[in-house]
Amino acid sequence: MLAKRIIPCLDIDKGRVVKGVNFVNLVDAGDPVEIATKYSNEGADEITFLDITASNEERNIIIDLVERAAEKVFVPLTVGGGVRKFEDIKDLLRAGADKVSINTSAILNPKLVTESAMKFGSQCIVVAVDIKRKDSGWEVFTHGGRKPTGLDCMEWVKKMQDYGAGEILLTSMDRDGTKKGYDLDILSILSETINIPIIASGGAGTLEHIAEAFTIGKADAALCASIFHFGEYKINDAKNYLSDKGILVRQ
Repeated sequence: MLAKRIIPCLDIDKGRVVKGVNFVNLVDAGDPVEIATKYSNEGADEITFLDITASNEERNIIIDLVERAAEKVFVPLTVGGGVRKFEDIKDLLRAGADKVSINTSAILNPKLVTESAMKFGSQCIVVAVDIKRKDSGWEVFTHGGRKPTGLDCMEWVKKMQDYGAGEILLTSMDRDGTKKGYDLDILSILSETINIPIIASGGAGTLEHIAEAFTIGKADAALCASIFHFGEYKINDAKNYLSDKGILVRQ
């Protein structure tokens, strides 16, 4: 059995870490390199940088930030936001990213996922999927949660697995920043549907929420932001709690 991963997520807007609720009302949370270094030293299994406004504002990828972070962060680094073409992925990996997260561009050009997975390996390609509940299912959104696509989450995720994605980063926009817990319904359904790892995102407010993502949602990793950024918990708090619950984590 693989150890469950705890992944602090740093949402980036104009070079700063921010945190909002339901993808809006962003509040400054600090310098991304300083925060990433702190989490690396505290025992994070991975760290994720997501430039949440790059696609909507059509800005370039954050190469300089990745280069600075890679010098100080000694755990795997996933970077997303503003990735539009194969060369962007190559540049991010060259700058020090271990994985690249693709969201909007995967929908605009699904073959980008296949091409990148074949060149760099599926383990380097994370497809981020932002969803909202709609009727009896979940709809996929792009451009930092600003544009509905009409795509059904289940069908889209299965397609991305077939196209070569190595992981799915699934963010519930309904739960984002609310601290009400992850959307366990879609997590548990997807975990029974696909064979690649699922990273749960959106809603962590307590350590029990993280445990539920693993035990009920069957996620492989939990992305967390607010509970770490504002000092409510440290990463070791989460790992000790999970270990006490019998959940395998890296210490």
